[in-house]
Amino acid sequence: MQLIHELDPLRSAVDTLRADGSLALVPTMGALHDGHLTLVREAKRLAAHVAVSIFVNPLQFGANEDLDAYPRQLERDCALLAGEGVDLVWGPRVEAMYPKGFATNISVAGVSDGLCGASRPGHFDGVATVVCKLFNQVRPDMAFFGEKDWQQLAVIRRMARDLDLVRPHVDAIHGVTTVREADGLAMSSRNAYLTPEQRQSAAALPAAMRSAIAEIESGVDLGDALAQLARALLAAGFLSVDYAELRDAADLSLLPARSDQPMRLLVAARMGKARLIDNMAVAPA
Repeated sequence: MQLIHELDPLRSAVDTLRADGSLALVPTMGALHDGHLTLVREAKRLAAHVAVSIFVNPLQFGANEDLDAYPRQLERDCALLAGEGVDLVWGPRVEAMYPKGFATNISVAGVSDGLCGASRPGHFDGVATVVCKLFNQVRPDMAFFGEKDWQQLAVIRRMARDLDLVRPHVDAIHGVTTVREADGLAMSSRNAYLTPEQRQSAAALPAAMRSAIAEIESGVDLGDALAQLARALLAAGFLSVDYAELRDAADLSLLPARSDQPMRLLVAARMGKARLIDNMAVAPA
């Protein structure tokens, strides 16, 4: 497995891999867990070669967010990826990704509005910009993202569609089902911020979401179901609920009630130092 930090050797390595078959990219910020490794395994299933990027992207962190505290574990991450048979790890330094004078920003309207876009201004501009650069640097035939970050996946697909990207084409941007702990909590690098007591309480998030979905699908008023969800989270020890909303699964438009189209219930809530997000499908009416 190659670990590459500079763009010229990356291009040479990518050319060699692509000459021998299809290439998949799994973009990450490191601090890998089994959710990331599930993306790698799916990529290996569909592509001849797999590249993983590890880059803690400063553009997607706002003021007073956890950029400096975000876990950086490159040696451990590379050992995990080598064990999965990854061909290449692209670990650019900040100055390689954003050289002096860098002045370009990609902003994706619509799907980036509301939800995490409202509470983290500029976050999805940073995501779209870095992912577009990663696509251009690695030129993968396909790319893999976790569905836990549903809004992020929607932003990336919209960006790829609007900019007519071909490597990867929008149809080759794969969403992979959220990987969960035994108690249902979605795997996330930020779960490491939780104390043991908070980690136990955090399982209330997926449980409350499943209860709300059952109510919505049984015909309970949407507003009442979402209000009960928020009350359950606060009672479990969450400090606040940033949002709990029913959205169209494709364009993320806000839904006032259950519809006959695919839907997602999306929630973000704060527990201690961690801001936890999750989403689940809601059956069409």
